[in-house]
Amino acid sequence: MLIFIIQAQTTYVPLILTYAIKKDSIAILACVRFVIYIDNRNDCSSTFELSGSKFMAMNGGPTYSVNPAVSYYVYCGHVAEIERMYNLLSEGGHQIMPLGKYAWSEKYAWVMDKYGVNWQLDIDYINHSQKIVPTLLFVNNKKNEVKSAIQYYTSIFAPSTILVEAPFAPEAHMPTESLLFAQFKINGVVFNAMSNIMPSEDDFTPGNSFVVECKDQAEIDHFWEQLGHEGRYDRCGWLADKFGVSWQIIPDYLSKLVADPEKGPIAIQAFMKMQKFELDKLPTLD
Repeated sequence: MLIFIIQAQTTYVPLILTYAIKKDSIAILACVRFVIYIDNRNDCSSTFELSGSKFMAMNGGPTYSVNPAVSYYVYCGHVAEIERMYNLLSEGGHQIMPLGKYAWSEKYAWVMDKYGVNWQLDIDYINHSQKIVPTLLFVNNKKNEVKSAIQYYTSIFAPSTILVEAPFAPEAHMPTESLLFAQFKINGVVFNAMSNIMPSEDDFTPGNSFVVECKDQAEIDHFWEQLGHEGRYDRCGWLADKFGVSWQIIPDYLSKLVADPEKGPIAIQAFMKMQKFELDKLPTLD
């Protein structure tokens, strides 16, 4: 399972996003006409689903911040939905690109909501059950790296496929292999990747991270070594890949383990000393 996390600077934010495809929900709420399924909530995090996609909200403290380097592209499908979402997400937030017609869409907007989370709204329909697509933005010295990045990620995850490759127009005077936009699927989850040729202060940070839940030590070793190569290894399963994108490589039973009243404290004490998760040093679940 693949999960995407966003951590923010505020003391409590209900929209720091961990993403995965899973449907084992408990309660149902409504927000911005998404259907939300609350799986778990505590003082530090909440996990929930938006339109069938799994998210986690986490308290990041002063260390982390979110920015447009990672956004969530919503394929709305019709006028009423994009207008409703645009109006609600704009409340207390910032309209980076106001709702209107653009070269790539009849109706589109880019909004930073009041929590700092970035949303791209498109009237287009996506022929996939996943309506919310995490989107990576490559800027500055990485603006030519979209093609390299999608080849890199699809080589690590299986099954994977590249769905769309859109090059720059000739008048942009970019290298031949450079891509303006791409869409790819890794382990069943669709991603977008975009390039911005304008100078930008926004780059990938641990405020946005992607979690890979692994079934055994062999999977942990594979993703840890492949994603961390030429990048940076941190503690507790965290790493940054060679493009600066942050990942967390964890066992798929970790949430159940840490929730166990007896084994949870022992597990936390153990993995806080680790970089890569070593399963033989963690308590086992019955």
